[in-house]
Amino acid sequence: MSPNPDEVHDLIYDWNLVEESPRPKKRVMIVDETLRDGLQSPSIIHPEIEDKVYLLYLMRDLGIDAADLGLCGAGEKFKYHVTVLAREIVNQKMPIQPQSAARSIEADIAPIVDASQQAGIPIEACIFLGTSPIRQYAEGWELDFLLKQAEESVTFAVKHGIPVMFVTEDTIRAKPETLKQVYSVAIRAGAHRICVSDTVGHIAPNGTRSLISYLRKTVDEINPEVGIDWHGHKDRGLDIANTLAAIEAGADRVHACGLGIGERSGNTPMELLLVNLNLLGWANRDLSKIPEYCKVISEKCGATIPFNYPVVGADAFRTATGVHAAAIAKADRMDDAWLAERVYCGVPASMVGREHTIEIGPMAGEHNVRFFLRKHGIEEHPVYVEKILAAAKRSNRLLSEDDVRRMVRVLHERLSAGGQVEDSELDAAVKAAS
Repeated sequence: MSPNPDEVHDLIYDWNLVEESPRPKKRVMIVDETLRDGLQSPSIIHPEIEDKVYLLYLMRDLGIDAADLGLCGAGEKFKYHVTVLAREIVNQKMPIQPQSAARSIEADIAPIVDASQQAGIPIEACIFLGTSPIRQYAEGWELDFLLKQAEESVTFAVKHGIPVMFVTEDTIRAKPETLKQVYSVAIRAGAHRICVSDTVGHIAPNGTRSLISYLRKTVDEINPEVGIDWHGHKDRGLDIANTLAAIEAGADRVHACGLGIGERSGNTPMELLLVNLNLLGWANRDLSKIPEYCKVISEKCGATIPFNYPVVGADAFRTATGVHAAAIAKADRMDDAWLAERVYCGVPASMVGREHTIEIGPMAGEHNVRFFLRKHGIEEHPVYVEKILAAAKRSNRLLSEDDVRRMVRVLHERLSAGGQVEDSELDAAVKAAS
């Protein structure tokens, strides 16, 4: 049974609450970019349409608010996939806003208009345009060109009945006056949202707060109803921190990709963002489908999950260390699931549909062995515990269930016959099982 709030405070002193971050003024919306920016990673495989559809269902189950379904302007196959996915959203009445990214040219936006008509739902056009001085220099663009592109592209989309989020690429290295002028033109042309992009993963949280605060004030002067999105990358490993900082500063919709796949080092990881939002009390989504969501992306996109990856890695909720295992096992003996999954972990395993496991290895203690035997329905015989622990200490790896069961058989046979068990026999059993 979970303790009441006062009991929790007695058990966990939360330094996060000493100088608490400001809570979002309204519900934070989430955009899933896995099927667009995620698929721009050079190392991944593009999933088949049926796999994308299944992933869309998992997004729905996770409470995702919008999903970029792909670049319609990249070719007929991409446009077809976007149309199929958008139609699935319509047919299944999914509360997901379909999106499609586009350069600020009619040739990219027109296919989104077609897909919207074919699917029977307005697909939000995510129209992007580079705005930083370095990008302007590389492209040979003047400010007048940016303003013209912004106005014409947004006007074209709005004229054809589709909503527009106007995206400035490399926002985090753009000049304030440039951003103000470009966004002003886009909003007056009909964009209902703007998107601030850390395209190259350059910014730090303090810069994120300064930028979003500046743009929130700028946008409010034009139209307070216009929303602000945040799109971040993890080149410096600051992706989650920047996304949270953006929310604190006034962004009301943020982007992420499953497993953080995407350009270069990737995007803000969706699963980690969702967990952090729940733990901060900024959201209360059902996250039990996170393991399946990440498994599908891993298998269908060829994105390997490291064993030590947070939340969904193989080791995220398991231990083979004696001290850790002892505390968890004692809580388990008390039949206190709340305590067991928090005493040595900052993320409750049950929140994401997983559970803690205790293994037996070279750094194990008696509690590891007893817990393992109990969970696998094996007698906690004192000799079993002693001999298995000793064998684990001599090994250079974890013992598998087969290893343990083989040793138990050897021990049972010898003890039943009144004989002794040599260490070499148990070591041989481990090697044979492996």
